[in-house]
Amino acid sequence: MDLDFISKLVKQNNTKIVMLVMDGIGGLPLEPQGLTELETAKTPHLDDLASEGICGLQLPIGTGITPGSGPGHLSLFGYDPVKYQVGRGVLAALGSGFDLQPQDVAARGNFCTVDENGVVVDRRAGRISSETNAKLCEKLCSQVSCGSDIFVQTVKEHRFLLAIRGKDLSGELFDTDPQAVGNKPLEPHGISHHAEKTVTIVKEFVDQAKDILADEHPANMVLLRGFSKKPDWPQFPKTFGLKSAAIAAYPMYRGLAKLIGMDVLKTGQTIEEEFATLKQQWNKYDFFFVHVKKTDSYGEDGNFANKVSVIEEVDSMIPRIMELEPDVIIVTGDHSTPSLLKSHSWHPVPVLLYSKQCRSDEVTMFGERACMRGGLGPRLPAIELMPLALANAQRLEKFGA
Repeated sequence: MDLDFISKLVKQNNTKIVMLVMDGIGGLPLEPQGLTELETAKTPHLDDLASEGICGLQLPIGTGITPGSGPGHLSLFGYDPVKYQVGRGVLAALGSGFDLQPQDVAARGNFCTVDENGVVVDRRAGRISSETNAKLCEKLCSQVSCGSDIFVQTVKEHRFLLAIRGKDLSGELFDTDPQAVGNKPLEPHGISHHAEKTVTIVKEFVDQAKDILADEHPANMVLLRGFSKKPDWPQFPKTFGLKSAAIAAYPMYRGLAKLIGMDVLKTGQTIEEEFATLKQQWNKYDFFFVHVKKTDSYGEDGNFANKVSVIEEVDSMIPRIMELEPDVIIVTGDHSTPSLLKSHSWHPVPVLLYSKQCRSDEVTMFGERACMRGGLGPRLPAIELMPLALANAQRLEKFGA
């Protein structure tokens, strides 16, 4: 979908849209012919929405492509994720409130655990607490000296922000995160020769961090990924004619929403608090992006039962949305994170769209196999969801005479 094209068809209305994203919602059975996490969960309210709406499976990027969280969300927001690419460093910076300047380079860091041979044995250092993270960031800030402006800031749990400020910096660096245990952290390496100065700074930071954290446990090393500079993109509210708000407890998703111009609302850390924020702010906005993180976290941890539990908790909140009488509801995820695989995967993602104008299909349960038979089809490009939402909210003009 071309953003310039769709923006010319947008018309104003007083209708409201809710996009509920359960991160990594798609799953797989633990045993052949078994049920996925979503199919296992008791979801009477989501099933009711599926019965009244229209369902399908959506592809965040394309067939066989495993999406990162950034591209997965951008496609949901109508941005071609191949054209609009940004590193997770920028998202971490914006989401954590860091004052990122155009010349800055940002990277998202993980505190990790390495063994006596320097091999990664836990990429997330046991998901240390945010309080422990803050102490480690303070320690790095006070002891690192790389001959440049270096900022190390807490994000959440094991994640932190590394920002570098100076002249002639480049975000064209490969990750140092090997993305798997059993490997040593990768050496900082530039994608192009323009990154040589930045590579030198990053190498110095990593070497010093290794020494500074040597006596810490379990967080005795760092991994870096998503080096990038802040891009200048079309803004979501102007493109779609929607006064837009994001409700997300996790910094990265606040950062992504802020990057495309949404208002990022202050909210608590729990699912219940996020839905309370939705109710409190209901009269102020046309579009709400509501993000739930733990479905993805438990999927990555391989915790099938806890992922099911989070889905059921979200289902219990659906009546709170319905009480507000939204005109359009979309429920989906940014990608699949099967507990079986403990990682993001390429599998299409369940999606349901509810509105009084949609043509309902025969799906009566919100789950992978049921959605495969839905009216939206088994391979809907995710970037088509925003035009569908606008159309069902009666916010698009007719095209042509």
